[in-house]
Amino acid sequence: MTTVGILGGGQLARMLALSGAPLGLRFLVLDTVGDACAGQFAPLIVGDWRDERALAEFAAKVDVATFDFENVPAESAQWLAERIPVFPNPRALAVAQDRLAEKTLFRELGIPVPEFAAVDSRAGLDAALARIGTPCILKTRRLGYDGKGQFRLRTLADADAAWAALGAQADTVGLILEGFVPFERELSVVAVRGRDGEFRTWPLTENWHVDGVLSASLAPARVDAALAQRAYAHARRLAEALDYVGVFALELFCKDGELLANELAPRVHNSGHWTIEGSETSQFQNHLRAVLGLPLGDTRMVGLACMLNWIGALPEAAPVLREPGGHWHDYGKSPRAGRKVGHATLRADSAQELAAVLQRVGAALGREAQVAPVVAALR
Repeated sequence: MTTVGILGGGQLARMLALSGAPLGLRFLVLDTVGDACAGQFAPLIVGDWRDERALAEFAAKVDVATFDFENVPAESAQWLAERIPVFPNPRALAVAQDRLAEKTLFRELGIPVPEFAAVDSRAGLDAALARIGTPCILKTRRLGYDGKGQFRLRTLADADAAWAALGAQADTVGLILEGFVPFERELSVVAVRGRDGEFRTWPLTENWHVDGVLSASLAPARVDAALAQRAYAHARRLAEALDYVGVFALELFCKDGELLANELAPRVHNSGHWTIEGSETSQFQNHLRAVLGLPLGDTRMVGLACMLNWIGALPEAAPVLREPGGHWHDYGKSPRAGRKVGHATLRADSAQELAAVLQRVGAALGREAQVAPVVAALR
């Protein structure tokens, strides 16, 4: 029986383990904390990412390794890759961990991006501001996610506050200044590439965020076919350049009919959770198929789907479960402000029907504001 090792033990690892059960797979998880929620479904090794004893124990017990967490040190991934197959490869992980390397690669591949510049000092910030202008966003090059490690500058007068907030990290994780994009829509391509180079995408997804954290995803996004094809082409170019194996997400801004790349997530992705019930093959099972060298599954949709993210605490499940196309996911986490603790996926056969379902669920849960932009997009 094949054992898949997962670096990171959060809800993504948990869903990978659940999706791999029908394939007869076993799993082993490595995480830095003993209460990682994937440990409820798979054996768990607790250790630091750079602890070679923990990595060696992990490597000795698995046939192939993958990630649910992109901030695993790339050098740890490389250490493992010298001993066992690791997918995606350490280079893809390293690029995605550094916003400067990531944006540079996008530009080299002809994928449009906002203006950006590395910032290494307070004087460097002033120089970058002079070139890029405001509004803009100062970000850490590494370790930021879900809106963390960012400071938005509306005018040049915000430079001192931005440096006070993030400047101390210039020497450790590095900083990057990016031009602010007054986007009309946030979109994502969730795609998969197999060991043999086969490439597939799920339908383009539209996303809504609150305080930098994903709130809702709608698939398929209500965009014209030409724009969707451009998004898929960007994702394919990126996957081939990195010799990528597995599922990834390319996050995009849409402004005036043009696409600008925001970031690469080298793993299964929050905006693809709807694929569990909303497509022929979920992102989780296709990721496993890819890393194991198995044929990829069909990514066609089953109807339309909306994923609602539960942040901080779970609401009542019953209003979702009453719906014929309602599906509930509890990650087994204790409540905590800002923490992703679960999601719901709602499916329907038409935009009108899905809008009605969302309105019913939103009203029952007191989440009208969360569903309102999705309902508007469906009309």
